[in-house]
Formats: sequence, structure tokens, C-alpha cells
Amino acid sequence: MTATQYDSVIIGAGPAGLAAALYTSRGNLSTLVIEKGPSGGQISLTEAVENYPGFPEPVTGPELADRFQAQCEKFGAQVKNGTVTEIRRNDDKTFTIILDGKTEINAITVICAMGADPRKLGVPGEEKNVGTGVSYCATCDGAFFRNKKVVVVGGGDAAVEEGIFLTRYASSVTVIHRRDELRATKVLQERAFNNEKMNFIWDTVVDEIVSEGVVKAVKLRNIKTDEVSDFQTDGVFIFVGHVPNTKLVAGMVKMDDHHLIDVDLWMRTSVEGLFACGDCRTEAARQLASSAGDGVTAAIAATRYVDEFKLAAASA
Repeated sequence: MTATQYDSVIIGAGPAGLAAALYTSRGNLSTLVIEKGPSGGQISLTEAVENYPGFPEPVTGPELADRFQAQCEKFGAQVKNGTVTEIRRNDDKTFTIILDGKTEINAITVICAMGADPRKLGVPGEEKNVGTGVSYCATCDGAFFRNKKVVVVGGGDAAVEEGIFLTRYASSVTVIHRRDELRATKVLQERAFNNEKMNFIWDTVVDEIVSEGVVKAVKLRNIKTDEVSDFQTDGVFIFVGHVPNTKLVAGMVKMDDHHLIDVDLWMRTSVEGLFACGDCRTEAARQLASSAGDGVTAAIAATRYVDEFKLAAASA
């Protein structure tokens, strides 16, 4: 059976992928977006978005995701649900994408926008309280905790930096860390220790997040003494790392030590015709607006590549 042909296949329908699809489709490239879950990626789990340009009033994450998809479909992009199980580079420098282990799709360019999932604690009460007190993004959700008590789980740069950011809104920010010292850079540590709103609980892990419709407390355990306690809080911000969804291209493109895809300023990877944008790339800001910008950049570069590819093929 002949594989379906596209100018560009975009893997992932988060903000980066859908923004890329908008630009490739408006650039008259035949475009397919493949998403294994709901469109919008992590933004689809956000109750209210207040920091995306052009929306002075809060918009729900699912509504914004629906708007993204409708806009790129308006210009001809196709969005399909399914799981990409393999990407192959062909001898003619095109790509073959295997969908759900059986369907072959050919493309001149591939844009990887698979994102990265926040590493979870995996404790009771975590999953059910996402959006009602559990968050993985202070910049996204900090404003909803104005004058409330929150905890931050983690001790690296992200945890400390986001904790400092939360002091703009919260009445107190308590950092819970499994070690007896922070792993964050010294500059961030100094800022945190000098911030009167920040407190620290050392050698401690969260065993459970307690809620009654909204988060009420966390159950803590000291890993040295095994002493357990309840700590009252209105919100739990978790920063224990991210897991990039890049296994699909492992061994195919250059990555850093954290399995993030190396790109240049045009989102080009080490493989010609393959681009990466959003949270699966190196040095990503992990914000809605920046991910969309990444997708736009990747799409512009991909459009130029397709034009040059077709011109060379016609001249051959």
C-alpha cells in the first residue's frame, strides 16, 4: 500500500506543534499533526490561562487548545490521533513515519513537538488534584495562590527559582527537600535564604497530598528519623525535573545529557529536514508563549527547506 505523502508531519499537538501547523499550512505545505492524547498538551490540563498574549481575561486551557487546533485546521492542516512508533530517514532524505505500528506516512520534513512531562512524585492525591492545588508551573498558576500558603517540592534551580517567584503572591512558601541542603546555584540559594517569605524543611519527602475538593495538607516523612507529620497548605508546586518525550528519536539526533534535542536558532536538529521545538528541545523556557514561538520558527525553517527540496528535485 502506498504511503500518504505530506510536506510536513508534526509530532505533538501542544502549543508548539499547533503553532507550527498554523505556519506550515498557511505556507501552503501539506501538513499532518499527530497527537496521542488531547490537543493542547499540558495546557489542556490548565484550568485558567492568564499569561498568553492577547487574552486579557483568563481563558481555560482546553478552550485555548481548541482555538489553536481550529485555526490551523482552517488553513488546511490535518490533526490525527495516534501514536508514532517509528521514524525512518530514507535514502532520498525524506522520512517515513510509522503510525500505531502499521500505517506508513511519508514526509519531506518532520517537526518534533512531543514536549516533556513533569516528573511526578507518584504519591496518593497527586493526580486527582492537578488543577485544584497541585501544579508543576509557578509562572502559570502562582497568581491563583495570592495570600495563601504553598509548598514547593524539590531543591534544584527550578524549585528554588519558582519558589522565589511564588513569594510574589503567596503569604508563605515552604520548600520541602529530601536532602539537608539545596542543589540550586549559590546565587539562587542566597536569594531564597534572604527572602522572609521562604521557609525550608530538610531531609523530608511528601508521602501524600490530602484534599477535600481542594488541597488541604501534605503528609511528610523525615527520611532520617521516619517521623511523620501533617503540614497544612493550600497548594503543592512540584519541581523534581522533567522527562522529555524524545525516545522516538533517540540515537537518530544529537541530544544533551538530559535527553533534550539539540537545536540551533532555527530549531534545526543534527538531521537535515528534522526540526524540534517546545519543551523537547534544549534550553526551552517551558512557557506557552515561548513554545508557540518555537513552533513558528521551526515552521518557517521547514517551509524554506521544503521549497529548496522541491526545487532541487525538479532540477534533478
